[in-house]
Amino acid sequence: MSRKLRSQHWFGGLDKDAFIHRSWMKNNGLPDDAFDGRPVIGICNTFSEFTPCNAHFRGLIEHIKAGVLEAGGLPLEFPVFSCGESNLRPTAMLFRNLASMDVEEAIRGNPMDGVILMAGCDKTTPSLVMGAASCDLPSIVISGGPMLNGRFRGQAIGSGTDVWKFSEDVRAGVMSQKDFMAAESAMSRSPGHCMTMGTASTMASMVEALGIALPGNAAIPAVDAARARLARLTGRRIVEMVAEDLRLSKILTREAFANAIRVNGAIGGSTNAVVHLLAIAGRIRTALSLDDWDRLGRDVPTILNLMPSGRYLMEDFYYAGGLPAVMKEIADLLHLDALTVTGRSVGANVADAENFNDDVILSRGKALTASGGIAVLRGNLAPDGAIIKPSAATPALMQHRGRAVVFETIDHYKARIDDPDLDIDETSIMVLKNCGPRGYPGMAEVGNMALPQKLLKKGVRDMVRISDARMSGTAFGTVVLHTAPEAAVGGPLALVREGDWIELDVAGRRLHLDVDEAELARRRAEWTAPVPDMTRGYQGLYVERVMQADTGADLDFLVGGSGHAVPRESH
Repeated sequence: MSRKLRSQHWFGGLDKDAFIHRSWMKNNGLPDDAFDGRPVIGICNTFSEFTPCNAHFRGLIEHIKAGVLEAGGLPLEFPVFSCGESNLRPTAMLFRNLASMDVEEAIRGNPMDGVILMAGCDKTTPSLVMGAASCDLPSIVISGGPMLNGRFRGQAIGSGTDVWKFSEDVRAGVMSQKDFMAAESAMSRSPGHCMTMGTASTMASMVEALGIALPGNAAIPAVDAARARLARLTGRRIVEMVAEDLRLSKILTREAFANAIRVNGAIGGSTNAVVHLLAIAGRIRTALSLDDWDRLGRDVPTILNLMPSGRYLMEDFYYAGGLPAVMKEIADLLHLDALTVTGRSVGANVADAENFNDDVILSRGKALTASGGIAVLRGNLAPDGAIIKPSAATPALMQHRGRAVVFETIDHYKARIDDPDLDIDETSIMVLKNCGPRGYPGMAEVGNMALPQKLLKKGVRDMVRISDARMSGTAFGTVVLHTAPEAAVGGPLALVREGDWIELDVAGRRLHLDVDEAELARRRAEWTAPVPDMTRGYQGLYVERVMQADTGADLDFLVGGSGHAVPRESH
């Protein structure tokens, strides 16, 4: 290797500083030749027992380290903040940016030449990629993999997706509490993340589509031996990437993001991918906008028959051929010459992919939705945009005019939703405020509001719902999300009142509040900003500096990167 490795600024030389760096590292048993100029590979590990999706990473990392050693590198593991979706309150999204700062500073401040990003649970993937993109060292992602299919009384059930269904059935009186409890253990049968096309599976697919993970990364189950083999190959490959100086900025181009957006449409991916890819693009200084999501994904057919849009689960997806088979099916929509971490193009990576089950990975002629992707809505209710996932919505509700039933906060919603006297029917539009980036804070996954019990008992299973919140990638319904600007900063959503008429026209990309401008101006003059629950520490910083959903909900001072220049000596 002709250039001096970054780690040699720590470990090379005969002076006092090099003595200190090498000597303390040797207390773990490292021999002299560990510092002979071989690449030092940082392994960024989001293991945490509070993050069940990533709790198996202790085993997976041994395969990664073996691969690094086989290729002549020195693997060194480091922990970072782990955003566990299932346990972390008030929402894991609040801490995505904090975790990205942890990753960025750990990479920049330590003697590493390349990085392996161990991701799994929803926010761990974007936080790791955002932090690594800000440093721009050779980096590669390995996902932890999905759980095995859930099985309950002879039927396949999907994490998240069937939680929402079962919960509604219990409230409607068609499922017993006993059966609901019995399904709990049947849903999570092995280590791994959600086996539906939730946010974790979506983001594992996104990093593969972007070209920053090896082919096959998205779908291999966590407990399949193929996941361990992929981890070992990932360890080998990062050493080669260091030699090639193959950095994220060479891969995360506009063409790569276009590929990811189109793949997201093809797989019926999570709406959460929108804010995450926008934030990643901001860190790597690649131009990407909310309108790009609409334009690039608009005519992409949803061909993956997977929950919540379809019927199968991630294990079935893997056996059917995984993401390479999907990408080959839509190859004419992709930039096939885009570079990937393999050192080869997207086209070369998927050229030999096969579809082994055409009921899981459908042909385009049998697509679940002819025009999938994410629809971006605009209008006087969402001047900076709002989004909806057509493949998970009810077709009959995609053009709808209804009377608003307004919930000022999530607590207001919970207090009112099952009140028998609530003036609501299936034609109403449920509106939830103050759940955006600043309002919650953190933009929680509460946008797919459960329907009123009295309507569930009538058999109603979907209604139009509008909020500045997000929803789980495992969820479904005619749900308008990420309305920007959010209510907490005085966006038009804050001005909606009970009984207002709202028009939704997904085909026309329109979201309109049928209230005249004079009345809106009067309401705006009366509006006062809510007082944040937390004003100190990270949460105080977050509320003060977080951007809106249409630009990725990153902290404004983190946009763009600081690179990987070697900091000044510490002693």
